[in-house]
Amino acid sequence: MLFNYGSVNIDHVYRVPHLVRPGETLTSHGYRQVLGGKGANQSLAVARAGGQVTHWGRLGQHDRWALETLASAGVNTVHIELTAEPSGHAVIQVDDHGENAIILHPGANHGFTDARLDALMTSVQPGDWLLLQNECNALERLINRAVARELNIAFNPAPMGASILRLPLEQCRLLFLNRGEAAALVGREDEDDLDGLLTALRQRLPGSEVVLTLGGDGVCYQDDARRLHLPAHPVEAVDTTAAGDTFIGYFMAARQQGQAIVPALRLASAAAALCVQREGAAPSIPVVSEVTEVTRDWDALPLDES
Repeated sequence: MLFNYGSVNIDHVYRVPHLVRPGETLTSHGYRQVLGGKGANQSLAVARAGGQVTHWGRLGQHDRWALETLASAGVNTVHIELTAEPSGHAVIQVDDHGENAIILHPGANHGFTDARLDALMTSVQPGDWLLLQNECNALERLINRAVARELNIAFNPAPMGASILRLPLEQCRLLFLNRGEAAALVGREDEDDLDGLLTALRQRLPGSEVVLTLGGDGVCYQDDARRLHLPAHPVEAVDTTAAGDTFIGYFMAARQQGQAIVPALRLASAAAALCVQREGAAPSIPVVSEVTEVTRDWDALPLDES
């Protein structure tokens, strides 16, 4: 089983000609309110990929409509707690090139107590997967509980911050990182060469699998034995907001279904390529039938293995 301890946010998305500059007032030419949050996006992606996922989260009562979006996709929402606190929310700018800038307020996502963590842990079994991001509080306490219960931990440390460096990351079986997050973990610059960055990650976390997403440059995977690189599908991006979350959800669903690493990477990459061609966070995440259909039309991307 896969459990996702993750944020549930309400996203306020503004379409703008360019990302707002310091001191500038900019009129948007579009606005949408949609379900978001890295946790909710990743749970939706798992479910839309055909996987089974139970979401652990917190949501303000006045936003309970968001539960229907999750449940209708197949996400188990029984452990999402409705609270009197305001929901987490994000203010998102998306420019005419598909790039984004995000201001995030955690809200109810930062209200988990030790008692709540203990209650959630009663539903797990050894060998289950626990998926984490950095938009909920109490990560270290939850990781320690997960290790004690013999869970497999997958972690996407976004948004990246200094607190991540203090977590017991060596307990994570699988990490999803972008280039900036990877560089921060090993004390390097974003511009450092890719091979050096991956080698430093292997030295820092020798027992962990690493999936390094590189946007238009594709994705790398490495474990103790091998390193793979898959290029990105050449598509025109409209909105990159949930691309990484889509990739993660599809990859986790593929692993849950017993797929090998290379097919899982190919499926997740295709899903992310579809995602960036649509607006919004949750609304942009494709269902697996759409991904299967487009992959028939795309030539197989070359795989570099070392």
